[in-house]
Amino acid sequence: MSPAHIALAVSVAAVWGLNFVLIDVGLDSFPPLLFCALRFAAVAFPAVFLVGPPGVAWRWVLAVGVVLGVVKFGLLFIGMRAGMPAGLSSLVLQSQAVFTAVFAAVLLGERAGRLRVAGLAVAMLGILLAALDHGLGGPVGSFVLVIAAAAAWGLSNVLTRKAAPPDMLRWMVWVSAVPPLPLLALSLVFEGPRADLAALRGITPAGVGAVAYVAWAATLFGFGAWGRLLRTYDATAVAPYSLLVPVFGISSAWLLLGERVSLTAGCAAALVVAGVGMTALRPRPAGAGRARRRASGLRRSSPPASAPAAPPPAPRR
Repeated sequence: MSPAHIALAVSVAAVWGLNFVLIDVGLDSFPPLLFCALRFAAVAFPAVFLVGPPGVAWRWVLAVGVVLGVVKFGLLFIGMRAGMPAGLSSLVLQSQAVFTAVFAAVLLGERAGRLRVAGLAVAMLGILLAALDHGLGGPVGSFVLVIAAAAAWGLSNVLTRKAAPPDMLRWMVWVSAVPPLPLLALSLVFEGPRADLAALRGITPAGVGAVAYVAWAATLFGFGAWGRLLRTYDATAVAPYSLLVPVFGISSAWLLLGERVSLTAGCAAALVVAGVGMTALRPRPAGAGRARRRASGLRRSSPPASAPAAPPPAPRR
């Protein structure tokens, strides 16, 4: 990757990591389901009138809109409102790599190699360690909600892979047009119209800024830039930069929200990042080394291209 594109990948990871702090800020101003509805409404409108059609069947747009927008982000916002710290949420959501592999195996028939299985096991060990650390100082239910959000994210990854959208930015805009009405209906039922109206009437600059950041910076800029990188380079070159998301998430939550980072949480983060990193590696195919050595030997034994050709043998008399 070029230095400019490396800087872009790191910038996207930083934006996505800081996103968890802004979600925490937004949850101080809005009920979680209403905040989630506002986030997707800000992404989708008026962008759906500017980007053109999604380029895939509408059933995939609806499916991912429900699974990713309503289920995944709804559970994440509710879990964080229930007490899940922002930094830990950014880490635990990386377990989506485990759920993505499981759903891909069940729904797409994909088989994970030994290296990927080992990486998933290491990542799950880190998640269990993080659960132990959170269980000692926070509500377990909020942790379970964020794990369920990671599972929904894994399912949406498989659905997105099956849909194969030609443009990620256009795809995210149309997917974001699905969740606002269902989320608003759920908010009215479970959070109540009184709470929603009170939040909208007492809206603060911090609340507006949180909605704008999670909609335009984290979603439009983040997914647009990430999609551009994936169109330019192999996924194996781009994907490892997503491992920086919990690093930025935990550090920004520590700096801006004063969240503690225990030794146990630090070890859990290292295990999750290492495990997910292992899943992004591609093992060298068997025999590749022998083939490369054989080709190298052939090159050494053949004359250089610039060498003059050997003279033809003299004719027999």
